[in-house]
Amino acid sequence: MTAPNELRLLPWSGPGDKPCYLSTDDPDGYMSRLADNVEAAQLDTAAQLLEGVSEILDAEDVDPVELRRLSHALNGALKDVFRVAVSRGHLLAAGEPQRN
Repeated sequence: MTAPNELRLLPWSGPGDKPCYLSTDDPDGYMSRLADNVEAAQLDTAAQLLEGVSEILDAEDVDPVELRRLSHALNGALKDVFRVAVSRGHLLAAGEPQRN
């Protein structure tokens, strides 16, 4: 079983927005692959947001509702990307090989 300092922070949260962790010795197990896929989707969503944000911000007549919606989307994406970064940093510190 995995040591407590080697738990993987999962890319989703539980009730009350509390972090979820995975304890496994199998980096290719079902839950590890699911977490990898969710992380990839979160990073892809953030990349797509970044592609469109400059166009919206450069527009002179931006609708305040559109800016608010964009702010909420960017806030969510930033939280997701930060969680992925923290999780991967912990994996590297624990000595697991980095997977792409």
